[in-house]
Amino acid sequence: MDSDKSTLTSLKEIIISIMSRPELKSNPDDTKIWKIWDEVVGEAIAKNARPAWIKDGRLRIEVTDPIWRQELEFSAETIRENLNTRLKREAIQKIEFRLGQR
Repeated sequence: MDSDKSTLTSLKEIIISIMSRPELKSNPDDTKIWKIWDEVVGEAIAKNARPAWIKDGRLRIEVTDPIWRQELEFSAETIRENLNTRLKREAIQKIEFRLGQR
């Protein structure tokens, strides 16, 4: 049975392999956005807005209602800069806000 274990590939290796494929145009390091979101934006925003996805430098945020969407549009540049600073790279070029189902 030990020989079977040596041929198994870890889930981590599989995910890294999939996420590294150039046709996906995403960076596995971008997943850190979900880990740092609450701390970067603060409790009030975190309760009402969540990252949905990131691709090609575009970060989509789902918000709970139109009022939050409008409010966050004014803060988009600050949020983008703060996230990029925490990520220590220019991962996000643009943030877009959409109504979500939170």
